[in-house]
Amino acid sequence: MKKISLAVLAVFFSSMSVLGQGARNIKINEVMTNNTASIVDEYGRYNAWIELSNIAYSSYNVRGMYVTTNREVLNKSLTVPQRIAMMSVIPNGDDRTLLSARKHLILYFNSNPAEGMQHLTVKAEKGKSLWIALYDGNAVDLIDSVTVPALSANLSYARVKDGSPKWTVKTADLVTPGSNNYIHTGETKIAKLKREDPHGYGIAILSMGIVFSCLALLYVFFRILGLFMSHKQTIKKAKNIPPVNVAVKAGEKLAETGHKTKVILKDGMKTGGIDKEVYIAVISMALKQYQDDVHDVESNIITIKPHHTLWNAHLEEGMPLM
Repeated sequence: MKKISLAVLAVFFSSMSVLGQGARNIKINEVMTNNTASIVDEYGRYNAWIELSNIAYSSYNVRGMYVTTNREVLNKSLTVPQRIAMMSVIPNGDDRTLLSARKHLILYFNSNPAEGMQHLTVKAEKGKSLWIALYDGNAVDLIDSVTVPALSANLSYARVKDGSPKWTVKTADLVTPGSNNYIHTGETKIAKLKREDPHGYGIAILSMGIVFSCLALLYVFFRILGLFMSHKQTIKKAKNIPPVNVAVKAGEKLAETGHKTKVILKDGMKTGGIDKEVYIAVISMALKQYQDDVHDVESNIITIKPHHTLWNAHLEEGMPLM
């Protein structure tokens, strides 16, 4: 039971860690506190607005997160209910709260949440500096914050580009609600490359990636070519072997294997597939060779019998030869 509890706690904390990491990718991207001629809400009103941006390449749902302009929430001694009372929650029940990769969401200040998901009770006064904070769904973890300077009508305070730590005041013609902050019309590809990769790291990595990819493709190509040529050479050698000899040898080998298998099944593995008759024949030949090589046993007694050969006899005239 204790092991199960520990496993559940481990899964819970790991999932909370993953969710927290996803929330960190949500940034306050652009703010307009004095809107008189910029975008309008669905009711045709010019409200102050804030733009949230998902700088990651994965989706994240911002429902349940909190937005506030009250610095008192920085007091760590406050309870969660006290914090929530000073914040405005991003409501559930709308698909627009699910921010896919590199997407944006506009939220309106000085409004009523009953009018829609984009409407918050957060207050923003025209012509005054404003501190804005974005909190996670637990109302404790600060995800992002920014201090917006006093802005004239229809100016916005925005990051230089999405996710950048640098902020700037944008004129009315450069305000980009709901889209990327850094937009250059008529910018050449070379200028864009210099701007996005000033040190050349990206182009270097891209070049090395292309080179290594080509080398890998060449390796695969020559590997396949080698296997093909080897297979072709094997087929060529096989064509030069007379088919009759191949068939005969295959038949002999098959018959030999079948015979050995039969003997093994009959007499067991100890015979190694060799007939008993072969064993008997080999033993008989060995005994015969042994008997042929054995000499008579001598008694060490030499018996000499005289035998006249007339080797020293003188031939007399008229005597016939023996």
